[in-house]
Parts: sequence; structure tokens; C-alpha cells
Amino acid sequence: MNLARLLQLASPALPVGAYTYSQGFEWAVEAGTVKDEATVLVWIGDQLEWNLGRFEAPLLARMMAAWSQGAGDMEIDARYLASRETAELRSETLQMGYSLRRLLGELDDFPVEFMAQIAVLPAPTFAYVWSGVATIWQIPPAEALTAWLWSWAENQVMAALKAVPLGQAAGQRILLEIGRRIPAVVERVLMLDDDNYSNFAPGFAIACARHETQYSRLFRS
Repeated sequence: MNLARLLQLASPALPVGAYTYSQGFEWAVEAGTVKDEATVLVWIGDQLEWNLGRFEAPLLARMMAAWSQGAGDMEIDARYLASRETAELRSETLQMGYSLRRLLGELDDFPVEFMAQIAVLPAPTFAYVWSGVATIWQIPPAEALTAWLWSWAENQVMAALKAVPLGQAAGQRILLEIGRRIPAVVERVLMLDDDNYSNFAPGFAIACARHETQYSRLFRS
């Protein structure tokens, strides 16, 4: 049962609009930083290692730990939101959080207390709501983190197929390699203490900022 719920959370069919965002990837293509299979792998691999693996995923683990104690931690959520360095990134996580919250209301599978905790203004982040769902569905943290990172990587590859563009086989080769790296990232995340959290990824921040004024684009971030 847990596996089925985990697959549901990680599925691209989850109607939260993830496919409409590239998180700066589209600008990296426009700038020529990303132009082929090899450079796509470098871009996604670096984000996994230095951004998600050292800050976003650790905060997600902290959120799950808080939910497991019976209540979400809005201070962690605020910290996560503050780390969204551009208007588009901030809008992305709030929009996806709002969409997931609306979906949960239609599923009728969650305690009233939980639904009240995620009914905050302007909206909780996507990570905050997602981590709560994973905890309620009793998904172990390591498996939840794996699914979170995989879903992100899959979305990045889908953006690459459209924006570079790449062929389907190239996309699968990239996912094969990223999939090999994710277990080690998850293992490190679960051992990382607060003093070693870091989302220092200036290239990523610049790409996201530049995307906001990109003339022609397919994605919302």
C-alpha cells in the first residue's frame, strides 16, 4: 500500500502543474550553458548534488520529522520559502502547494486537523504539503526523499526534451545516471546536520532570475 501511495505522490500525473516549470533550465538553454545530452546531465547532476541534496531535501526531511510528531513546523516552511531566490521560484512552490492542497480536499482521505494546518495564507509551500501527505501515508523518509528527488529529476529531463531538444533515449540515459546518484544523496541527507545545510548555487539563482525576463519561453520558471 505504501509503495502505491509513494508512486502516486511521485507521478507526473499529480495535478499540481509541475510540468509547466523548468526552474531556470530554459534560460540555461537560451544562454548556451546547456546544449546537449552531456551538458544536461551536468546541469541536473550539479543541482542534485549542490542544491537539492544539501538544502531542499534536508528541509523536506525536517518537515517530515515534524509531521511525524503530530504537527507541521511553519518555521521550517518559512525557511524553505525564503530560500526561493526569485519571484518565479517563490510563485512556483506556492502555486503547487495551493494546487496540492485543493486536490487533497477533493480526495477526502486526510484528517480534518491536517487539512486545517495546511490552510494557511497565502499558501503553504509544495514541500510542506507534500511532506505532510507522505507522513500521513506512512512512507519512510528515505523512500519519500528518493521519490521527491526522482520526481524533480524527471521533470527536469522532460524540460530538456522540449527545450534543448533531446530525444527520448537521451532522456532515459540521463535518468539512468541520475537514478544511480540519488541513493547516495538520500543517505547523506539523512545524516546532514543543520550547520551543514547550504543552497549556495549562484548559477542556478542567476538562471532563475534571468528567466523572468526571457523574451521567448515555454515554461513559467
